[in-house]
Amino acid sequence: DIEVARRIRTLAQPEDPGDAVATLTRLSGRTHRILTGLAVVTPDERSFTTHVTTEVTFRTLPSVRIHAYVASGEPMGKAGAYAIQGEGGELVERVEGPLDNVIGLPMEATLRLLGDAGYPLPSS
Repeated sequence: DIEVARRIRTLAQPEDPGDAVATLTRLSGRTHRILTGLAVVTPDERSFTTHVTTEVTFRTLPSVRIHAYVASGEPMGKAGAYAIQGEGGELVERVEGPLDNVIGLPMEATLRLLGDAGYPLPSS
């Protein structure tokens, strides 16, 4: 849907502290979605795909809190200008969906996809 595509904004790593402040200000008091696409292509060229969605709701953040967090340096180099596994977790009110999708690779979906593709998985 073209209208949905127009509303999608990629939350990249901030270019500088001012960019981090602007991103966190946009996220303040709002919910955003993290989408991760996964694909496995086997040697015989069969492909298996899935995606994982996690919704993250930020607390309403006063400007002084945003600036203090940015001054910590943690937002730099982080997509969306926050590290939920660090001090940035204090900015978050709620997470709906896999937390590891926010931090990095959604392991449950990854392992399921590898199993679907016929790769042996370690037993738990």
